Amino acid sequence: MAMNLIINDGLLEDARRLGGYSSQRDAVHAALEEFIQRRKVEDVIKLFGDIDFDDNYDYKKLRNR
Repeated sequence: MAMNLIINDGLLEDARRLGGYSSQRDAVHAALEEFIQRRKVEDVIKLFGDIDFDDNYDYKKLRNR
C-alpha cells in the first residue's frame, strides 16, 4: 500500500544508520516489525500471575509417553 508519511528526517536517518539498512523503507519496515513484536511481548507479560496452574501437573511424566 503506497502512503505518504511525514517522518522526522533525523530520526529516520538515525534508524537507517543504526540498523544498517540501505534504504529508509527497510528501516521503517524493521521499526514496525519491532514495534509489533514488543507489543506482543507486553501482552504476554501482562498474563503473569493471571494463569492458574494445576498442582498435580507432572511434566516429567509426560516426557515418557
